[in-house]
Amino acid sequence: MKINQSVWASFLALSCTVVVGALQLPQLHYLQHKAENLSPATLNQEVAAEKLRLQLLKKTPAFGFDNLLANWVFLNFLQYFGDDDVRAITGYQLSPDYFEIVINRDPRFKDAYYFLSTSCSLYAGMPDQSVKLITLGLKSLSPQVPDKSYYILRQKGVDELLFLGDNQAAKQSFDKAAEWASIYQDEESQFVAALSRQTAKFLAGNPNSKFAQVNAWTSVLTTARDKRSRQNAINRIESLGGKVLISPEGKVQVKMPPKD
Repeated sequence: MKINQSVWASFLALSCTVVVGALQLPQLHYLQHKAENLSPATLNQEVAAEKLRLQLLKKTPAFGFDNLLANWVFLNFLQYFGDDDVRAITGYQLSPDYFEIVINRDPRFKDAYYFLSTSCSLYAGMPDQSVKLITLGLKSLSPQVPDKSYYILRQKGVDELLFLGDNQAAKQSFDKAAEWASIYQDEESQFVAALSRQTAKFLAGNPNSKFAQVNAWTSVLTTARDKRSRQNAINRIESLGGKVLISPEGKVQVKMPPKD
């Protein structure tokens, strides 16, 4: 019986993914102790080699499996980002390279934006690259594709406000996020729409608004996927005069500063 070519292609792609994953597993223990075993010079050489690999991946044809390649590169990024000991020595300079590949291959990969944007802006110190890549991804998005894509607009606004100091651009991003969120009728989306409008209003009245900054850091706190980013957001909120309350169930409540 003749098997459909597309079925073979899907099977081949799945097999490649399984093989790649299997090949990476034996190295997990080694990676966990890399910073202890290797010198800074050697670690930086590995970063340079990874940089070259990522440059090659940017040009590598995916033969129709762009989403699969984006997922694989994102998993590589998570391994890179999560290696705290090594990153403390070499930094996060490759974050924009991972981000560029993922967004070019799968601009609708919503969850990737949270990790990659935070890594670029907060850890690599390259918020301009984060905003540039989010802007590129937004060209392929709409209010409902992917679902609740207004969070990506808020991420752009956070980068513009907190890391670039471009308050006018941030206001526009939060206004647009409110517009996209208002399309949904669920409680979460309506809350985000109201919060985004409020942030934009604060910025319109006071470009240096502490209230706007606290709202932005609250967004980082509630969407961050790693402990370091959440703790950093709490520290920033409290430095602005706000207060973070976390219930035993994990529910977050943020109190605004007494004065803007």
